[in-house]
Amino acid sequence: MSLQESLNRFKQQQEKCQSTLTSIANRSSRSTHSQKQAPPSASSAPSRVAAPVKFSNDTERLQHINAIRKSPVGAQIKRVIDLLFETRQSFTPEQINEACYVDILGNKAVFDSLRNNHKVHYDGRCFSYKSKHDLKSKDQLLSLIRKFPEGLAVVDVKDSYSSVMDDLQALKAAGQVWLLANNDSQEDIVYPNDPKVVIKVDDDLKQLFRGVELPRDMVDIERDLLKNGMKPATNTAKRRAEAQVHGIPSKPKPKKKNGISKRTKLTNAHLPELFQNINVPDS
Repeated sequence: MSLQESLNRFKQQQEKCQSTLTSIANRSSRSTHSQKQAPPSASSAPSRVAAPVKFSNDTERLQHINAIRKSPVGAQIKRVIDLLFETRQSFTPEQINEACYVDILGNKAVFDSLRNNHKVHYDGRCFSYKSKHDLKSKDQLLSLIRKFPEGLAVVDVKDSYSSVMDDLQALKAAGQVWLLANNDSQEDIVYPNDPKVVIKVDDDLKQLFRGVELPRDMVDIERDLLKNGMKPATNTAKRRAEAQVHGIPSKPKPKKKNGISKRTKLTNAHLPELFQNINVPDS
């Protein structure tokens, strides 16, 4: 029996029940009126109590279906997309109607919106869920990541298949990918870590990198980062300004100790008279 036939049958049952209740009320009214005119007889049998009218067992289900079909278009589309996402199967409009009670064929707005939704694939007969990247396994996931050396947003693959996040963590644990958080967008980015790609750095470049002296003040470091188009993670100037407004004293700079310890490297050994008055503590 189709849902529409069930709804029609439910309405007929309601009308029949209403008619029955009205008839019972009329009979009860006439009985009461006759009892007032004639005195009760001791030998008269007690009147029967009418049995309560029972509605169909499908009443709650049919009311639920009716509420779904009267809900906004967006709510009905969400029900269908959730069904497609959770099952990852193809459904005809009739099957969708049976599964989540959304009558696509009976609502043109729902049908058109669902057909044009970027998360739904429609082949002319069936609807199915459509992710941004059609992936089915961990190997396909790794192959896709390796095509994006600049990084791939996790949000673009998290709905590819049900266990994609578990596979992503497994690739990270195996050292095949790097999974990092993006401070700007608050989204995770995955990078390939292909062992076949070997980067060799010359010793001269290493020495040049290690020989670069950074500014001692964080304000200068942040200023240099901004000059080079990079956004620093801290804002020391703002923090210091707020500290001055609230009366928070800044940390005093450590004072340089006078004197020379055993760890101090002495130079100018040819001028011993410069170090006659310096006492070197014993170890």
